[in-house]
Amino acid sequence: MRWDASRLATPPAYPPPPFSTAVGRGLGNHCPFCGKGRVFAGYLKVVPACANCGAPLGRLRADDAPPYFTIFLVGHLLVPGVFWVERNWQPPMWVHMAVWLPLFTLLCVALLRPVKGAVVGWMSALGFVEAEPETVTAAPRPDV
Repeated sequence: MRWDASRLATPPAYPPPPFSTAVGRGLGNHCPFCGKGRVFAGYLKVVPACANCGAPLGRLRADDAPPYFTIFLVGHLLVPGVFWVERNWQPPMWVHMAVWLPLFTLLCVALLRPVKGAVVGWMSALGFVEAEPETVTAAPRPDV
């Protein structure tokens, strides 16, 4: 398929919002494009389209990015506390497990949805919501 400059002449159906606006709206479970519709239909299921503006949010597949960012964020928030408690009081290991594992779990569960919303907003700011152009496949070559 050859590059065609006329494809650039058509404006996108959903112009990408500014980065900070899109991420902020996604954090709050609001559509990154209009700010009124919801991003999620359940805990982590992204709606197929915004109920307000019709933006196809279902095309935005965040995949493994939200859990990665959530674990990274929670680890950086709690691990210094784990080390501080260990250095100052040296509690037995069962106390660490009884305190820190539930805290890590609850914080990860609480932050996963807002982080996924932010990733969906980030992807919309990058323009990933537009349909991909169809590719032309070459005809199979006959055996020589």
